[in-house]
Formats: sequence, structure tokens, C-alpha cells
Amino acid sequence: QAYVGESGGGSVKAGESLRLSCRASGDAATGNYMAWFRQVPGKEREAVAGIRMRDGTPYVADSVKHRFTVAQDSADIAMYLTMNSLEPADTAMYLCATGSFKYSGFWNLTKFYGYWGHGTRVTVSS
Repeated sequence: QAYVGESGGGSVKAGESLRLSCRASGDAATGNYMAWFRQVPGKEREAVAGIRMRDGTPYVADSVKHRFTVAQDSADIAMYLTMNSLEPADTAMYLCATGSFKYSGFWNLTKFYGYWGHGTRVTVSS
């Protein structure tokens, strides 16, 4: 069976930090990329950060690269998203996904990810 699970979301105030975790198992753990996306009702799902699993190469969206970092857990099929200096605009459901594809430039495209978690909610108040 395939499983992707997220944890670490919560409610914080602007300027605070959160660390999200994602783990994959079963068929979902066979992909070579893991990524975080976020979604707000009425808007398209937005790529936040990703990892190429074979070597831990990180990818972070320009919109958050000065505040968010992503890292791989080398002991597991897992990754972490550390979000600093959170802003109300970061409020969203954060979803983890895994996928298999060759071109790293596709890391931020939802259509290349076949397994998705249910998400963890992040709420940032001003």
C-alpha cells in the first residue's frame, strides 16, 4: 500500500516558525522526488519546496526561499520543511507528495506527483 503522511502544522503568530514533517511508505516511497505544496481555497496548488531523494538536492520556491528550508531525512523516506518568519500569507493547507520523473525542472509541477498526503494545516495570525 502507498502512504504519504504529514505532521507539524498548527496555529502561530507572524514571525514565528514551524517545522513540517513528511513520511512516505509502500509504493509512495519508490519515487525519486518528494515535495511540499500548499493550497488555499479558491487558488491553485502552489509548490513550496522539494527534494531529489537520491542525493538530497533541495528545491525551494523563489517566493519563500529566504524563509523556508527543506531537508531530507537520510534514515527514512522523509523530509522536513522548516518555515521561519511566517507571515499571514503563508496560511494554507500544506500537502506532501512523491513522484518519479527525470527532469529536475519538473519538481514544482503537481502533475508529476502520483501520491499525495491529506495535508497539515498552517495558520498564521498577525
